[in-house]
Order: sequence, then structure tokens, then C-alpha cells
Amino acid sequence: MEKFYPLSDIASLLQRYARGELSPTQLVERIHVEIRHDPDHVWITPLPLESLKYYATQVEAKGMTGLPLYGIPFAIKDNIDLAGVPTTAACPAFTYTPSRSATVVRRLMDAGAIPIGKTNLDQFATGLNGTRSPYGACRNAFNRDYISGGSSSGSAVAVAKGQVCFSLGTDTAGSGRVPAAFNNLIGYKPTKGWLSAHGLVPACRSLDTVSIFALTAADAARILEVSAGYDAEDIYSRQREEYNFDFGAVSHFRFAVPRRQQLQFFGNLESERLFYEAVASMHTLGGEAIEIDFEPFLEAARLLYEGPWIAERYTAIQSFFESQGDQIIAPIREIISAAKQYSAADAFKGYDQLRRIKQQADQIWQGVDCLLTPTASTIYSVQAMQQDPIRLNTHLGYYTNFMNLLDYTAVATPAGFQHNGLPFGISLVAPAHQDMPLLHLAHRLQALYSLPLGATGIALPKTHFPDVLQSSQIRIAVCGAHLSGLPLNEQLTTRQGRLITSTTTSSDYKLYALPGQPPQRPGLIRVNENERGFAIEVEIWELPARKFGSFVALIPAPLGIGTITLVNGETVQGFLCEHYAIKKATDISHFGGWRNYLQQLAHP
Repeated sequence: MEKFYPLSDIASLLQRYARGELSPTQLVERIHVEIRHDPDHVWITPLPLESLKYYATQVEAKGMTGLPLYGIPFAIKDNIDLAGVPTTAACPAFTYTPSRSATVVRRLMDAGAIPIGKTNLDQFATGLNGTRSPYGACRNAFNRDYISGGSSSGSAVAVAKGQVCFSLGTDTAGSGRVPAAFNNLIGYKPTKGWLSAHGLVPACRSLDTVSIFALTAADAARILEVSAGYDAEDIYSRQREEYNFDFGAVSHFRFAVPRRQQLQFFGNLESERLFYEAVASMHTLGGEAIEIDFEPFLEAARLLYEGPWIAERYTAIQSFFESQGDQIIAPIREIISAAKQYSAADAFKGYDQLRRIKQQADQIWQGVDCLLTPTASTIYSVQAMQQDPIRLNTHLGYYTNFMNLLDYTAVATPAGFQHNGLPFGISLVAPAHQDMPLLHLAHRLQALYSLPLGATGIALPKTHFPDVLQSSQIRIAVCGAHLSGLPLNEQLTTRQGRLITSTTTSSDYKLYALPGQPPQRPGLIRVNENERGFAIEVEIWELPARKFGSFVALIPAPLGIGTITLVNGETVQGFLCEHYAIKKATDISHFGGWRNYLQQLAHP
């Protein structure tokens, strides 16, 4: 058997398969040897070699064509079902063997991915530290004296060590993000409902989401595209919606940061240093920092464990809790026992309180595109966590517990290392359905930091963000009354339009002032080859595709939408004028743009 080399990103492994350097069967044989001795308590049920080879040969028989995840190995948190393999939720007495795989697992396998096994977790997905398991405390991939983060502990460490290319976790209070931060990974928490929760042992059913651990943001995006989709078997499933503005792919965007006095690092000066370095990195990418009041987010976070939502954890395992509560480990039993103090009236009061908080928190999105926070304030040793399990665990959720209550999406992203060699991570946060801009931004941040992948020591490859996941936004060039600050600009801004840049057309256009009632409008026309043209100033705006039709419907004749060529050769949609209208119009091309013409009218 050849030596096991840690796995890199998905694209790199697919290239090795395509070149014939490796086969899925050879790979799973090597992985099996690597993981069968597991001193760090990563795995609860690694699949037997016979099963791994069965899945590999099935994939090989189909071939690479049409299988976007051909032979890509992945791990599954052991509260997510894989057919024929026990699901324990890290509680041996709770164990059952499902006959069907969870919807998300099935979709991944249909795309060619190979399950390697079920991974360790904080029991019943209750915890952010990775020590609350009868199968042993899962150890950090960089220093086994430290916690791995939870509850999706094993899923994160398996990826960080390069044993699999990606893994599935779950995220109710931060379980898909904190382990990513502690193990130098991308931890992607999708918009709730984008990934089916059918086949998942719930923690808080209304808040749960399946999450993705990956070595790169590009990989997380690939996995999302394969696994997302509405599922009628999941009562909380929802359709993906288009995002409003791709702030992750532009040269200027606005990001919120909590006020300095609201940032909490629990004495870890290294985390504080690295966070402010991350703010500087965002500036490097074109971000503009806006300080915000973080209190509404903190107030929402407190509701998760100090409000009636704890009762939802109880209802998820109520019958088991009542009949075999002594089989639940002490910290989790203590947390869930608190549910009995809440009434139905408390639940409704809690929902009213959350509604008020969300209205306050959502106000920040009027002035910023995303929120930047640390993923976790600090990291603790396994020993310290076991000595003070509830208080220190609460510290870990300071920046994560509010997320699903407020229906936000997030990407935890690596952001450097402390002087002791342990990773630090930041989280990029946005409203529901803004996942793709966050992943774009995380992709750019990873390239800027250029950190090794996980704990493998493998350098970050130069990969492009998957083209299939690009925006369903439409870029449009405006040259007249729709320009920023002019009378018709609100037709763009009220449709969630965003200014991308100011530029000019190629130098073969003319601009005319059309006659008619205010607001006065120009007409842009492309000239013939034998005519003299000009470069005309335009603004490029981005508009959600779903809003484009209603915008175009407002455009009066003789104007319409056509294809315009910009000075850099790029083509976009834009305003053009029918030629018949210029017979009664004034040629203003020599002004170079509408604003210059208006200034001349105001100051002749």
C-alpha cells in the first residue's frame, strides 16, 4: 500500500483521476488504512473496506462524465443518516440503523461522492466544543491538547487532516462554524432550508441546517450546487432565491463590524490582533468598514439558551429523554432539563421578542452588504473545557448563536494563526439567500491570506470560483436620468440595484438630447464605421434578474434596452435610442456625457 498523502481540494483530485494517476478504489483503500487507527476520536463509524470499495467501483463503472463529484470522499456527521449504517447522535443507547440515506447524502452520492463514514460530535449536537461525546473528546487537528470545536467536531477534523475532501455537519448555534475556525477550514452555514434536513436527528428543528466543511470556498460552492434543492419531505425546506447584489465580486463594498466596546475576546490578545488584521484585509479587497450597534445580535443570541428555544431541543428527543435520560451525558442533560420551566405562553412571548429584535438587527442591511465578526472569541484546552463545560462553551457562541434565529447565512473563513500555532477564523454574515456573494468574498479572502489547506500543509491552489455558480444578476449601463443622483435613479435603487462602477462606452457612440417633457432624457446611438464616434460616460449598475422586467417596462419610446460595448471591450445591457428620434434631437456627443451637458445648461 502506497503512503497516504493528505487530500487537497476537489478540483485537484478530479485532475488526478482524469490523468489516470489514481482511481477511486485506490484512494479509498489508502483512506481506510489512514483512519482505522483513530487516536483523536474523529470517527464513530468508519465504513468497512468492503463498503468503501463497493461505492468506489460503482462510481468507476459510471465514469467521470456527468458526475461532478466523481470519486470525491466525504464524511458525515453522525446525526445525519447513511443507509445501512448506525446513526448514534453520539449516544449509544439512542442508536438506530436507517434504511434510507438523508436527502443531502443521497444527492451527493448521486453526483459521485463516496461516503467514508460517520464522525464524532457533541452529543445530540448540543455544544460548540467537541468534548461532549462518550466516544471521546475529538482533538484539534493542530494541537490535540486543544478542543476541535463542536458540535460537528469529527467532520471538521477529518477535512483538516486531509482524510476527506469535504464533510457534512449541522449548524444550529454555530456547530458548522466554530470547528472550522479552530481547524483552519471553510465552514459554510447555508440559508436555512436550502439543504434538506430530511434524515437529520434534529436539535432545534426550526433552526437546524446541514452545513458544509471544505478546504476552499470554491469547494463549498461546488458542494452547495450539487446538494441544494427543495425537498417536500422536509417541512422547513425552501426554494433558493436570487441574491440582491454580488458584493463579494466587486471592487467596493461595505461591511459592518461591531463597536469596539462590544467586541469580546475573553482575554485572548492574539484573537484580537488577528481580527483587526482581518478588518485590514477586507479593506485591501475594497471593503469599507461601518461600525454598528451589535446589541440586537447579542440579545438574539441570548434567547437561544436562555429563552424558550431550549424547549425545542427537549421536544426533539422527548421520549428518549424521559425514558433513558440517564444515558445522556451530564452537561447536555442539565441544559435540556431547563426546558421544563417554559410554557407555551413563554414560547409565544419569545417569538414576539425575537420579531422585535430582528426588526432592529435587520436595519443594518440598509447601509452594509455583510457583517464581519470573529467566528469564536478564543479557544480552550480540552482540560479547561472539561473543568468548566457550560460557561466556556457559552463564550464560544458569542458571535454565532444569533445566526439562525435571525435567519442569516454565514461563511466561516480562515484568517491566520496565533503565535502558539492555533488557527483563528472570521465569519462573513449576510441575510438569507445572500450565500453566493459571501462565498465569492470568502474565496477572495482565502487567496489574499494564502494559508495552507486545513492542517495538511498543502498550499492553497489557484482555483477559479465555479462558473456554474455565477450570478443571475444583470448588469446595465445607464447614461442619462438614471445616473446616480438624477431624477430616475430611484427606479434602480428601489429594485435593489447597486452601482458597480463608472466608465465609458467604446469610442463609436453618439449622445443626443431628446426633446420632450421633464425629466429630460438622452439618446445613445452607435455610429456606422465611416462616422466619427465618441466615448460616452456611463454608470454600470447591477440589478437582480427578477427585477429587470419591471424596470424595462418603465422605459418609454424611443428608448429601449440593447447591447452596449464598453471601453474595455466588455458588453452589457444598456439604454439605446431608435434612429428616427435623433432627427429632432441635439447632438451633445462632444460633451462626453450627460452630466457635463447638464452642467453646461446650468452654467452656460
